[in-house]
Amino acid sequence: RIVFKYHALFRLKRRGILEQDIIDVLRYPDKIIKIYGKCYYIKNIGRGTLKVCCIKTENDIYVITVYWI
Repeated sequence: RIVFKYHALFRLKRRGILEQDIIDVLRYPDKIIKIYGKCYYIKNIGRGTLKVCCIKTENDIYVITVYWI
């Protein structure tokens, strides 16, 4: 289950990113980086490269923020 935190939803709207884009990045990332308990999923989606910062638990993925790189 993917849970979008308030900050992530705010950034999605502000940066013109669709929720489906984030789901695609999480399902089929080009690269995954793990730092200090957080996972960073990176994927080029054609319009640019997205980086998704999230925390994974046993059952859920909490999306904290998203941005273009």
